Amino acid sequence: METVIGFTALAISILIGMGAMGVAIGMGLLGGKFLEGAARQPEMVPMLQVKMFIVVGLLDAVAMIGVGIALFFTFANPFIAQYQAAVGG
Repeated sequence: METVIGFTALAISILIGMGAMGVAIGMGLLGGKFLEGAARQPEMVPMLQVKMFIVVGLLDAVAMIGVGIALFFTFANPFIAQYQAAVGG
């Protein structure tokens, strides 16, 4: 059972870490492209800013879904019940 809990903890850390890294890279690229667009056409800044904030919200939603899945595996791990049923304990 300790192996199942250990592998679950490892999977949770990878899930949160990769999600955070992906969001950070995405926001960095998005911010850079926004600044490039604002420098090229300053009159378009309000429209670009609204679209940028919408995409940032969607990126944050992806990270929060990963955190939600990680919390599910942390507190209501379905693999422990399957392990106990297989072992018979």
